[in-house]
Amino acid sequence: MHVGKLFIPQLTPKEMLEAGIFGGHYFKDDISEYPKTWFKKAKLDYNKFDVNLNYFKIKSGLTMIEWKAKGWIFPDDPLGWFQWYWRYYMGRCLPEIDKVQIMRWRAFGPRHKGAIIKNCMKNDFSCRPRQRQGLLQWAYNPFF
Repeated sequence: MHVGKLFIPQLTPKEMLEAGIFGGHYFKDDISEYPKTWFKKAKLDYNKFDVNLNYFKIKSGLTMIEWKAKGWIFPDDPLGWFQWYWRYYMGRCLPEIDKVQIMRWRAFGPRHKGAIIKNCMKNDFSCRPRQRQGLLQWAYNPFF
């Protein structure tokens, strides 16, 4: 599957970390495989999930237990989609997994962006903060 035009994230992993995602606790305490520069301004808490580290100061998304129950966790990326994205961004290629994760990404963004457009006034970034935080956590720009 050629993914060039199918997968064009609007945010880099570094931009996502600096904005504030997953309550700062996504990687727990293991960031050794990623570039140190990505973490200079990252909002992190190695001990616990802190909703105040999220850009919109709201919890968005399901728990790791729920991710596993839904079959969204794969052995190569036991922390989920974001871990896959980081590794993909750094050049790793696993064609079958890449296809699945890119299709998940493509399904997420338009659905949530559409709900925001339908229900919020333009430039009202306080409207639907949970969906905006979700978009941010999937490498979509939540400000449109």
